[in-house]
Amino acid sequence: MADAPRFNPSRTPGFPAGGVPFKWLALAAATLLLLSGLARGVYTVGPESVGVIQRFGRFAGTVGPGLRFKLPFGIDTVTILPVKRQLKMEFGFGSAGASNPDQAASDPEQNRESDMVTGDLNAAHVEWVVQYEISDPELYLFNHREPGPTLRDLAESVMREVVGDRTVDEVLTVGRQGIENDAIAKLTKLVQDLGMGLRVQQVQLKNVHPPQAVQRSFDEVNRAQQEREQMINQANGEYNKVVPRASGEADKKLREAEGYALKRVNEAQGDVARFKSLLEQYEKAPDVTRQRLYLETISEVLPQIGGKVILDADAKQFLPLMNLQQLDATKP
Repeated sequence: MADAPRFNPSRTPGFPAGGVPFKWLALAAATLLLLSGLARGVYTVGPESVGVIQRFGRFAGTVGPGLRFKLPFGIDTVTILPVKRQLKMEFGFGSAGASNPDQAASDPEQNRESDMVTGDLNAAHVEWVVQYEISDPELYLFNHREPGPTLRDLAESVMREVVGDRTVDEVLTVGRQGIENDAIAKLTKLVQDLGMGLRVQQVQLKNVHPPQAVQRSFDEVNRAQQEREQMINQANGEYNKVVPRASGEADKKLREAEGYALKRVNEAQGDVARFKSLLEQYEKAPDVTRQRLYLETISEVLPQIGGKVILDADAKQFLPLMNLQQLDATKP
């Protein structure tokens, strides 16, 4: 049996000398390129984010969460922003595992941004946190080249201004709430005026203390102030305990004196009225009034004398005295 002729692509019309047709190669390359572009055009937007679409570099709109498609080959670019997530920036320190690239500065920068000068030219180490969210994705991406570092610079500038308006005692002790309120008000106004597309939610002081070089001296001064306040409170407590008691006793004495004075006045007025009444009766019948007064006086005085035995001066016998025993038995 004779051998069958072998296929030689070079001798077949439409085939190049290499063996595979050019149009097949072009079709395969175009198919691979198309599939690659389609694969790269599919993306996912998370539930707390939005996708900002740029078509040839120009803002084209936003898309919500879900599986999305963009035009491939560099026609569309998508930037995913976490608009429903609360973001934060830390100043003077940095937490581990931060997902926000602008959350904390480098270690040397942290020491620099936390060292501040108060209004009375004292030094203080201030650590604080700014919490914010992206309110307008278009303004956030296109109004400023670097919105994150810009916000950090604004927050640091505002905090230095607010701390510089207060004394070191206010910064370290009683003025923390006022510093936070003033800082968030000033920072919010700056962000709105610059159109950064951000909303500042909270400014919170974390750790505020003097520099390490004077920490020990400050602790001693603070301890002395606390002892002073404690002694003042104890003195006020004793004062509040003793003075009200003395005031109460004084009021009691005054009321007793006023009551006694009122009693004496009323008794005197009663005696005067009684005397005037007797005087009127005496003027009408002097003998009768005098006799009545005498009898009333005798009736009041004689019961106070007790039992008395009156003997006749001329009595010479002992027998009349025998009844004295009965008189003694009748004494109360």
